[in-house]
Amino acid sequence: MRLLGNLIDIYLLLLIGRILLSWFPISPESPMSTVFSFLYRITEPVLGPIRRMLPPIGMGGMALDLSPIIVIFGLEILKNALVR
Repeated sequence: MRLLGNLIDIYLLLLIGRILLSWFPISPESPMSTVFSFLYRITEPVLGPIRRMLPPIGMGGMALDLSPIIVIFGLEILKNALVR
């Protein structure tokens, strides 16, 4: 169970990395585009279905995507239940 808790922690770090990189423009020629592409492929299978159920909330000229917040809370709850 501890191993699964550690894997959840690693996934949470990858998710936070994707969130942070999404705030910055990354050109396709940049070495960071490879990192972002990896993070996208790892996290999108979890974020995508939640985003389809709960679309981003419009806030003026931009939108707030709540799917990462929901995934983070869900994984923390799962980790706490498993580690006990």
